[in-house]
Amino acid sequence: MTTSSAIGSNAALPHAVGAAAAGVWGDETEIAAAAVALASRRISKPSDPKATARPASELLADAGQTITPDGLGADEALRIFEDVIAPATRAQDDPMNLAYIAAAPTRAALAFDAVVSSYNIFAGSWESGSGAIFAENQALAWLVDLLGWPETAGGCFIPGGTTGNLSALVAARQFARNQLGKHPAGQWRLACTTQAHSSVQAAASVLDAEVVIVPENDQGQLTGEALRSALINSHDVFAVVASAGTTNAGIIDDLAGVADVCERFGVWMHVDGAYGGAALAAPSVRQLFTGIERAGSFIVDPHKWLFATYDCCALLYRQPELARAAHSQHAGYLDAIDREVWNPWDYGVHLTRRARGLPFWFSLATHGTNRYTAAIEQTLATARVVAQGIQSIPQLRLIVKPTLSVVLFDRPGWDDAAYRRWSRRLALEGRILCIPTVWKGRTALRLAFVNPATEADHVLEVLAETTVDPNGNA
Repeated sequence: MTTSSAIGSNAALPHAVGAAAAGVWGDETEIAAAAVALASRRISKPSDPKATARPASELLADAGQTITPDGLGADEALRIFEDVIAPATRAQDDPMNLAYIAAAPTRAALAFDAVVSSYNIFAGSWESGSGAIFAENQALAWLVDLLGWPETAGGCFIPGGTTGNLSALVAARQFARNQLGKHPAGQWRLACTTQAHSSVQAAASVLDAEVVIVPENDQGQLTGEALRSALINSHDVFAVVASAGTTNAGIIDDLAGVADVCERFGVWMHVDGAYGGAALAAPSVRQLFTGIERAGSFIVDPHKWLFATYDCCALLYRQPELARAAHSQHAGYLDAIDREVWNPWDYGVHLTRRARGLPFWFSLATHGTNRYTAAIEQTLATARVVAQGIQSIPQLRLIVKPTLSVVLFDRPGWDDAAYRRWSRRLALEGRILCIPTVWKGRTALRLAFVNPATEADHVLEVLAETTVDPNGNA
């Protein structure tokens, strides 16, 4: 294979390959073919459930110094990636990876992510990426329809929920500032419960806003009644953040009640559906989201439960013009751009962006929305079966029945060390990835089902067999 050390070895390469570039990089045709072949092998085979993090010292010993003046050549660089680097990363798409919120991209999405990278599309402006933006907007339109929003609603794809929440709250604050006509005498405030995602607190810090913590009810929900009391006692609240499926427990707030109060007080309602928003496509739970159609903004991460690749957050506004008023950037080199067309850089905290929504679009276009609904319903059913099964395992206790696809349970008699010992042992064995969490002040175990390939019987078998020991040992 031609390597980077062969710079200038063939100046007569055809223009299609890039003769001028070949004078610098050499003929990269075989390099590209080898990389594509590696991607194809990975996409077509199961992931390794034993893949896990390693100390940097071990990685250095096995990989060596990879950045050198003359380069290692593609053969060696690919070998290091496949044999050393990739095995030191967690297999997010393994059916037994039930920690955090994993990812289960379709093979179509994985393959098309490689295609999108090969086209290297700049998708910040319509002028540079109109075709890609058109396709992304069709995928966003499906989400808009699920929300029950008008066809004029829209937004863009952004890296993740953290950036999505921040961008939505920037738009909300600008709207409040325009309504007030000035900055408040003190700090701006935003309201949420302690169950809100950690990124909401991070966004408040970036915005120099105070967080008004609203007490949740016994089910962990933000309710309209509690929010009303909080807003009566707190001035200059520019946004309320409601959850449509919390990360820790899958809780959906009282969205209708929250919407009523937000409308009464003239406060922007933002809904964080990074994980749970995908369930809008599931008829069995759609009624739980009533009220979401009145929100001002919404996020959902297709890389979580909509079977797309990292990183991909759909950020949507019911009135996109309010987002443009907050996010549009102006400079001599930007002002020649047509502002009447759909420029994704006008809807979030970004300017440069790849067409990160295209793998989601391709998978959705390939399989159709009915299969997406079926896949989400399947994971919901799996969560319910596992929750019911846990109640039949003598040593385990179900803490709450799942609202969506997160199951919380504990093992009475275990201390924190036992939970960690059990979790670490099974992760290293590749049997199940289940990380302890905290629920209402006590340690618990948590399973998040987003992969339709996960089998309930297999999960219950592992739990029953491995939780007998009173100390979390084998």
